[in-house]
Amino acid sequence: MKHLLYLGGERLDAWLWDAGRLSGPASFAATRAGVDAFVDYLEHHHPGTPALLLVDIVEEDFQRLLLPHVGGKAGRNLMERRLLQQYRDTPYRQATIQGRSEEGRRDDIVLCSALTNPVLLLPWTDALELLKTPLAGIYSVPLLSEELVDRLGLDMEHEHLLVVTPQSAGVRQSYFHRGCLKFSRLTPSADREGVAVNAGVETARTQQFLVSVRLIERGEQLHAVMMAQDGELERWSAQCENGPETVYHFIPLGIAAGLAGVALPDEDTPLADPMFLYLLARTRPASHYMLGAEGRYYRLWQMRQTLKASSAAVAACALLWVGGNLWGYAEAQRDGERMNREAAGYDASYRANMSDMPPSLAPTANMKAAVTIERLLATQAPAPIDMMGMLSAALDKVPQVQVVRLDWRVAADSLPAPGPGAGLGAGRAGGAGSTEADAAPIPSRVLGIPSKPPQTLRVEAQVALMSNNARGILDSMNAFAQELARNPKLTVAIERTVLDISPGAKLSGSTAAAAGDKPAQFILNLSLAP
Repeated sequence: MKHLLYLGGERLDAWLWDAGRLSGPASFAATRAGVDAFVDYLEHHHPGTPALLLVDIVEEDFQRLLLPHVGGKAGRNLMERRLLQQYRDTPYRQATIQGRSEEGRRDDIVLCSALTNPVLLLPWTDALELLKTPLAGIYSVPLLSEELVDRLGLDMEHEHLLVVTPQSAGVRQSYFHRGCLKFSRLTPSADREGVAVNAGVETARTQQFLVSVRLIERGEQLHAVMMAQDGELERWSAQCENGPETVYHFIPLGIAAGLAGVALPDEDTPLADPMFLYLLARTRPASHYMLGAEGRYYRLWQMRQTLKASSAAVAACALLWVGGNLWGYAEAQRDGERMNREAAGYDASYRANMSDMPPSLAPTANMKAAVTIERLLATQAPAPIDMMGMLSAALDKVPQVQVVRLDWRVAADSLPAPGPGAGLGAGRAGGAGSTEADAAPIPSRVLGIPSKPPQTLRVEAQVALMSNNARGILDSMNAFAQELARNPKLTVAIERTVLDISPGAKLSGSTAAAAGDKPAQFILNLSLAP
């Protein structure tokens, strides 16, 4: 919902736009009593609703300028300075770039316009500010006429176009060149004696002015489009005659509104005010004239609307999140109930199957423990395969070493000391009358419960004879021991070397090996940590 305010020279019409329909108007004279009545109207008719002010007054000036083509901030500053020089006494001024000149340095063609008498707006804007009514913008009927010309497609048909419409403030004549507004004037609909103005005479005066300011060259044809109700069009058609430089086109106001997509609240209205108000409400362009302090309540209103929209979005997200959680909770409840039913069914099936079976001698706990022990034995029971793999890798690196005998066992020093019963059982195991049942039990650590035990491997090996090379034999043994020691968990200890090189050893004989001598043997003790 919006307030649409139409300000003419002597009064202000307040219309209401709601759900795409225009209703009203309520008229207020430009007097102190009229302003007070306008304040009462705003207080009792949707206070706080945004307002759009459409101005149609004589005191609106249009100037066509050529400015250097400058972009960015410098161009904006240049235009602001030129506007300030042109219209120093009013804050309601604007400039629109309408293209570039085809001659010379191709300057920008700028249309400057301003409401030269801001006092006419002051009582109404003060009333809006008094009631803190959001003012969305101040708009001009001539500038809004560009939208009307575009919708009617007149800019594509005629290069020089004059649109004439009856307004509440008078007869509005707006000149367009190739669809761009260049000039507009508002003339009273009647003279001082109450006699209606002659449309043909006013059009001729406007054309003469356009020729004088070189907007139209002599000999060029001006197309005047007259929009009014049928009775007014009949009177205008009698006053207007086509000539070599002027061609008149008469369009009924209802047909023009229909072509522009405008729904008039009253088809018999003699004025074009509702048509422009409808265009304004539908298109909602940016404010034609800049708002200063008058627009602060509208900015606050926009912030409130934004906060409300944000709050609604947050609330919607929260509701969706809560709904999702409730849905997930319901799904979890259903899954839990289903799993409970399945568990109860399995329990009943188990009890039914167990009822047909004979009683078991072993409790369930013992059976579970047996399964656990079996899994531990399968994964942690000691085996010589690891040490055999390390030994094979070392033999591949030192091929002159040959294994004579291997003795693998679980390291006995890592096991707990046997108790009194164990010692007694061991003694009976060695006696003549001992039986298998009296033998000492194997400790669980030997079987890998609860963890793998250390392992030892006694390796008896020999080195092939090398004639007259005792150093080579000793180096081969050392190389073999070093290859085994490369494994980080394997500890290598030399029990007996190939040659006795201790300080107390007695040296005798020859280093040369006899033909019947045996290969040099040595013994290594290997320990593998778990």
